[in-house]
Amino acid sequence: MKKGLIGKKIGMTQIFDENGKVIPVTVVEAGPCTVTQIKTMDNDGYEAIQVGFGDVKVSRVNKPMKGHFDKADVAPKKTLKEFRLDSIDGIEVGQILKADTFEVGEIVDVKGTSKGHGTSGAIKRWNFARLRMTHGTGPNHRHAGSLGACSSPSRVFKGKKMAGHYGHETVTVQNLKIAKVDAENNLIAIKGAIPGPKGGIVVIADAVKA
Repeated sequence: MKKGLIGKKIGMTQIFDENGKVIPVTVVEAGPCTVTQIKTMDNDGYEAIQVGFGDVKVSRVNKPMKGHFDKADVAPKKTLKEFRLDSIDGIEVGQILKADTFEVGEIVDVKGTSKGHGTSGAIKRWNFARLRMTHGTGPNHRHAGSLGACSSPSRVFKGKKMAGHYGHETVTVQNLKIAKVDAENNLIAIKGAIPGPKGGIVVIADAVKA
């Protein structure tokens, strides 16, 4: 990985390219992010940087984290994320990383927490087919149906698709293209959709090459 940023999903819109073609994009407030720690091979066994995003009141930070931020001489941050970079040369604690870290045309991976849907049925959660909504099939129109065999094995196998908690899990969308960068307002427009609701925290990083 060469670079990465933490951001906040603003929402979706559309822009036009030089040929007048519509491009659906997701706007992300990427940064400013502050480098809160640098991990080295000598001290930690690997090289990485820790980046903070979003200010938070000092009263809402516990003492160990307050000491961590005081040591770096930076204001407390709400979200911390570690990036293992190919090289940490030239990066210093307290350095500010902004949206212009990325350029138009670059391919990135975006990680976020998907929208939560609470407890959902098998149709919504797993796209099960429902029965015909006519007389004679009720009241089982949206039930999951039979769950397993009878006397053998006398149980339901683990991993069976059933109703339950749907969403609110870490999702990564790979190989998205950066369509526009507004360095002045720290905004990045990424072509396509990314995980999470409006206001959700996302992580933008270089695309992982196979």
